[in-house]
Amino acid sequence: MNGNEDFWKLNRRRLLGLASTVSLASLLPRPSFAGNSSASAALDEMPHSDRRLVRLPEKTSLIQLADRPPQLETPLHYFRQDLTPNEAFFVRWHLSGYPTHVDTRTFRLRLDGQVAKPQSFTLQDLVNDFEPATMVAMNQCSGNARSLFTGPTPAGLQWQFGGMGNAQWTGVRLKDLLDRAGVKAGAVEVAFSGLDESPMPGLPKIVKSLKFDHANAGDVMVAYAMNGTALPMLNGFPLRLVVPGWYATYWIKSLAHIEVLDKRLSNIWMDEAYRIPDNTEISEEPGKLAPRTVPINRFATHSLFVRPEPEEALLVNHPYMLEGLANDGGDGIARVEVSLDGGRTWTDAKLDPEIGRYSWRRWRFVWTPTQKGRYTLKVRATNRAGEGQLTSQWNRGGLARRVIEQTTGMVI
Repeated sequence: MNGNEDFWKLNRRRLLGLASTVSLASLLPRPSFAGNSSASAALDEMPHSDRRLVRLPEKTSLIQLADRPPQLETPLHYFRQDLTPNEAFFVRWHLSGYPTHVDTRTFRLRLDGQVAKPQSFTLQDLVNDFEPATMVAMNQCSGNARSLFTGPTPAGLQWQFGGMGNAQWTGVRLKDLLDRAGVKAGAVEVAFSGLDESPMPGLPKIVKSLKFDHANAGDVMVAYAMNGTALPMLNGFPLRLVVPGWYATYWIKSLAHIEVLDKRLSNIWMDEAYRIPDNTEISEEPGKLAPRTVPINRFATHSLFVRPEPEEALLVNHPYMLEGLANDGGDGIARVEVSLDGGRTWTDAKLDPEIGRYSWRRWRFVWTPTQKGRYTLKVRATNRAGEGQLTSQWNRGGLARRVIEQTTGMVI
């Protein structure tokens, strides 16, 4: 029995029988944007400052940033595992019309547009008729760590570091689906949309696109499994687009429609939302905004601490294993350096083996503090393309953070 057959037998009930089980619709409220008729307001959620823990179906206790629709941040300690557990994986929906129930007996993934043979795939078609692809890839919200930007607070959810996760994804290569449909000459982009719907007439349904060559290169995947089991409903059951090395705005959840286009997609989600300054630093000044922006795309090179946690007390003259994560857009992390003196000097950390081109990479550094008092530790990463981190950065969206990070606490 091959791995594909194993997966299908283990998950048949989960994938095809969900209609007969309890759905999220019976457990979660159906929120709305009552009293808000502005499309732009729906894009800029009010920040929550209490960061309280909540527990929703299929999820452990996560930090709630908003509840209409649910926006949940992963606590930092889960990042001490190479793969983020499904129940702890962050949740980010844009529209209150998110799916809370999927009848897998009638669900179809449509593929049409500039193709010779439009397709309509059942879940069983995807699992049985295509060679499975598996990869470990990090998924990250475009605004991860937005709350840490120095300067005017950018509008949007005020994430700390928990708007990310690392998982093993299994599914079908998008290239294989496009080959089955027979793409016509002149294809320019491929557009993607899910089962979520806009609650307001003024805000269009979310549709995102990739250049055709990127979509057809072989890495982009339609995933039906996450860490060896079906996706949680809140993370996009039954199918999710995986765009490794790119921010999560392209990772369409509850994927239901793929359309091959002969021209560039133009809508609010590509032309106005999730755009970054068109410069290497991804930075601008509050009083002098960048004159040109582009849609957000590849991950910026970045690193952070997962141990010690903020304000953790350490013991003087006792060795302590500093630990953290570094990521980039797929070139690979070449070096991580740690500063024990607030950034004056830097020392190389030890890198764990790579577990995937698009996975985060763990780093470690043993430190024995020799004096009591406040400590400030900093970390910076450099990838194989020579891209590193900045001492300062700001942009109007609080997107694609690539600042050198620090953690502080007491040595006692």
